[in-house]
Amino acid sequence: MLAHLNEHIRNWIKKKPQLKKRVHNFISCSIRPRPRFYIRWFINPLVHTRLRKSFISKRSRQDVFPFNRFCLGDRSVIEDFATINNGVGDVIIGSDSLIGLGCTIIGPVSIGNFVILAQNVVVSGLNHNYQDIALPISKQGVFTDLVSIDHEAWIGANSSIIPGVKIGRHAVVAAGSIVTHDVPDFCIVAGNPARIIKQYNPSTKEWEKVSPKT
Repeated sequence: MLAHLNEHIRNWIKKKPQLKKRVHNFISCSIRPRPRFYIRWFINPLVHTRLRKSFISKRSRQDVFPFNRFCLGDRSVIEDFATINNGVGDVIIGSDSLIGLGCTIIGPVSIGNFVILAQNVVVSGLNHNYQDIALPISKQGVFTDLVSIDHEAWIGANSSIIPGVKIGRHAVVAAGSIVTHDVPDFCIVAGNPARIIKQYNPSTKEWEKVSPKT
């Protein structure tokens, strides 16, 4: 009921440009698009987070706005210096997951249960438009495409996952990888761009090397 009411209010505001502008100004500063202090201190903990047995470091950065969703599951952890940004899309993190030191998550992003993000991982559902050469890229707006990380995946340190990518269940992304395509379930990928190097074989119950495609 409450979620339906919130959605109705958001849609009503979107239909009124002047009201929408005032609401955005109340929520964030136009020069520095970050939630104002009263949003960060008072509203976000009540609206977005489920802190039952979960932990968000005080030294993390939460660019979390009330007009999009931010959900953190039970027993999940967001470590120091991580950044969570739901300004252009929802950020959903499941239960028993770890967001490591210095990670950046920009919605729309969906992360399942028992997921590990090691240090300095970038997961972004946002990219900039650049096609019009008559305009600076900074003036062309952005586009979004959901990034989905399924249950039990492990993303190695210093990896990047671009918009629209789906990481399968119990998949492993090796450290330093740039993931530009979907990763199937029970696979290990590595490199730039990331390619499958191992795959679990249920018949032998072994992780077997995959020959590179020529």
